[in-house]
Parts: sequence; structure tokens; C-alpha cells
Amino acid sequence: MNKQITYGLHAVKEVLKQRASEVEQLLIMSGRKDKRIQEIQALAEKYNVSVTSATKADLDKQVSGKHQGVIAHVSDNGAADDSTMTEQQLLELVKSLASPFLLILDGVTDPHNLGACLRTADAAGIDAVIVPKDKSAGLNATVRKVASGAAESVPLVTVTNLARCLEKLKENGVWIIGTDDEAANSLFSQDFKGPIAVVMGSEGAGIRRLTREKCDYLVSIPMAGALSSLNVSVAAGIALFEAMRQRSES
Repeated sequence: MNKQITYGLHAVKEVLKQRASEVEQLLIMSGRKDKRIQEIQALAEKYNVSVTSATKADLDKQVSGKHQGVIAHVSDNGAADDSTMTEQQLLELVKSLASPFLLILDGVTDPHNLGACLRTADAAGIDAVIVPKDKSAGLNATVRKVASGAAESVPLVTVTNLARCLEKLKENGVWIIGTDDEAANSLFSQDFKGPIAVVMGSEGAGIRRLTREKCDYLVSIPMAGALSSLNVSVAAGIALFEAMRQRSES
């Protein structure tokens, strides 16, 4: 059986809330007794998860990022992995919602950016995040850490053919709104109400040509400074919260 490593206070806390039965080992740095660690220990006790004390050196050997004194080893038996979702399940979800709100990340290969986008998606109330199988970061320990628990709360859908997935979404009434630095239409003049999917591309390259051609609308984020583009997670935050603002008023 494969195992996943989740580390960081927020990420481990959400794993305990969502998947406590799958936590095989919970390591907490010896000597730490602050409030946030106590919350982790309380959740472990609540869900009958055993806690093992470990030195900082032992924890450092297991992850390359900042573990904040806590690491969880979570079982992965190849079944549905926390909030991951198949393309068919995505389409079923879309059909069940009156006004689905989706985020599509095309070519986001940096796990830090994917994690940040998942965290933003959670805050904006996104129903699912869609990424292509190729040329995209996968759901690893770094993504989970940066997402601060959003990897357990926001469904992530990995699709083999993104263009085909966009066509299926459109067939089910979803409007595809892509972001493009060269688009004449401003993000702030676009209607984001109703069933929509917002497409974000990688910083610099943007969304791919075939993906762009499948979009119903293309919008740009107005830039007043010398730079021509934003980090994808920052751009996603601007786009999703403008959409959320509009949708909350409808």
C-alpha cells in the first residue's frame, strides 16, 4: 500500500478532520506544546489517531519544506484519494448544481502555485478545480502544505484531454471564460454570473492555443504598472473574487 506525506499545521489539521481513519502515523516534534499543536493532538485523540514524538532532525529528514513540527503519513490504496474526482464525477457534479463555479488551470507546473490556487479556490467557493494530466503539477506533499487544507476540501479533477473536457462542460451549459493578457475585454466588465468555468494559464505562456479556442469569452486583468503579467495564483485570486462578488449579488 502506498503512503502520502502531509505536513504543516493547517494541512495536517484538515487531514485529521477529513480522513482521520487513513492516518497511519502522526509525528509531532518533541517539546512543542503551543496552542496549535494542542489542537492537532486534540483532533488525534478525538479520532483515535496515535501520536508519535519525533525530534526536529527526524522530521527534517522526511520532508524538504517547513513541516512546522507535524507530519502525517496517510494511506493511499489507489481508491478515491481525499477530494480527487474523475471526469465523469465532475460532469455528474455539474449536472447536479444550478450554477456551477469551476476553476481550470492550464499548464500550471509549479506545485507552490497549484497549492496557492487550491487555497484561493476554497476561499472563493469553487466547486472543483480542473487540471490536465500532462504539463501540470500533481497533488503532492508540497501542494498540500501550500494549500493549507484546501487539497482536502476542494475537488481536484485531472483530465487526459482538456479541450475535450471543455467541450463536455459547454454541452452541459457551462460558459468558459479564459484569461489572456492580450484580450480587449476587461475582467471587470465580464459577466461571471451563472454556470461558469474560469481558465487560468501559466505565468508568461498563458493558456494554450487549443484551450483558448474553446473559450466562449477572453478577458484580461488591467495592469497599471510596468509589469505585463501576474503570478498565476495572484491572477486567480483577482478573477475568482471578482466572480464571487458578482455571483453574491445575483
